[in-house]
Amino acid sequence: MSVIIDRRLNDRNKSAVNRERFIRRYKAQIQRAVSDMVAERSIRDMERGGEVKIPVRDISEPGFRNAPGGDREYVHPGNREFQQGDRIPRPDGGAGGGGSGSGEGDGDGEDGFAFTLSRDEFMQIFFDDLELPRLARTTLGEIRRQKMQRAGYTQTGSPTNLSVQRSLRNALGRRIALTGAARRRLAELDAQHAAQAPAPAPAPDDACTSDDADDARVPHPVDEADTAQAVDDGGAARALEARALERAALKRRIGAVPFLEEIDLRFRHRVAVPQPISQAVMFCLMDVSASMDERKKDLAKRFFILLYLFLTRKYEHVEVVFVRHTDDAEEVDEERFFHDRKTGGTVVLSALTLMHEIVTARYPGSAWNIYGAQASDGDAFGADPEKSRGFLEQHLLPLTRHFAYIEVPDPGARMSTLSAAYRRIECAHFAMREVVEHRDIYPVFRDLFSRQPAGAQP
Repeated sequence: MSVIIDRRLNDRNKSAVNRERFIRRYKAQIQRAVSDMVAERSIRDMERGGEVKIPVRDISEPGFRNAPGGDREYVHPGNREFQQGDRIPRPDGGAGGGGSGSGEGDGDGEDGFAFTLSRDEFMQIFFDDLELPRLARTTLGEIRRQKMQRAGYTQTGSPTNLSVQRSLRNALGRRIALTGAARRRLAELDAQHAAQAPAPAPAPDDACTSDDADDARVPHPVDEADTAQAVDDGGAARALEARALERAALKRRIGAVPFLEEIDLRFRHRVAVPQPISQAVMFCLMDVSASMDERKKDLAKRFFILLYLFLTRKYEHVEVVFVRHTDDAEEVDEERFFHDRKTGGTVVLSALTLMHEIVTARYPGSAWNIYGAQASDGDAFGADPEKSRGFLEQHLLPLTRHFAYIEVPDPGARMSTLSAAYRRIECAHFAMREVVEHRDIYPVFRDLFSRQPAGAQP
């Protein structure tokens, strides 16, 4: 009886290969559908994947249709209009048979082809043509993950991990060790038996004469030599019998050794080995002063979520640090960062200083890829904009892989003092953009992290 074990990874979804082929074939149409979906759903919900629709015309395939020419024969049941020999005008549209295309007038159209994208598929398409500037995924830190690794063999384990080859090898070695001496002695006895076996008696000679036959019937006298020979033949027979008994005992001894025992079994052994992984930390800095209303905070929140989702696709471990500031800065959790009602003045330098202290204390650059994102309406006063620019340029930017500043001003507002100061920063991995409405977030994000052409400097 044959037993077939299916160990394919996609055992629950046999059409996974066809699905991947479909997504590759209609990638452009799916990307347009995903871009349209961004405007219709919240940024937080985008991670769930969802249903997308692509026009039917985009997935149409070529087919065979009847040519418009040639002679045709038709049968018209219940004909009350035409007679034999009448000429019937050719119908408009040419190719025979109806089509799915819609002409003028009322009628039902065809819906778009809808299917559901998984979370991984959605995120792959959503961030497909984006990249992180100065990406360093090879940076390894202290955070480690457990990876199963081969570690030789063990005498106990699951039957699925049984190594048949190693088990049979051990069984063969055990049998050789236990039966080696017996097999050598058996080989010696076989060699002695072959050497002392009596020669076959000569065949009678048919050409003998009658005188020879008479001589054969006459008894010969027995001399002492013949008697000695008979004694020797008796001893040889007893020796042969003893060797036969010993050979039988040796064969029983060899046969008593089992072919396979439990001590021969070997199972493939795997152990969990800690391995360092690439990791990043994302600093979210946000102004929560009185001028930052809920609309501006919501814009900043959406941008932070986008950046976090993007980082999780590029790094195996991502930590998020939330820093809010008014006159002073403090590190808070996500709930307080977005929903706490604390308010006050605006001192941007306090947030940048706190970020530098946290980086120095907890996130060394040799082990972490550091990213910063700052959101503010730009209302800074006095010397704070210039001090913030100088501190950012001299102390923070050298430590970060990328730093993005998003300004969320009121519609129609003029350039802020903080934005004017930041514009003088000359650093390849610093970028600043302005976001006024929700629909600006995704284009700005794509503009910040668009893939650079080959050979271009970040």
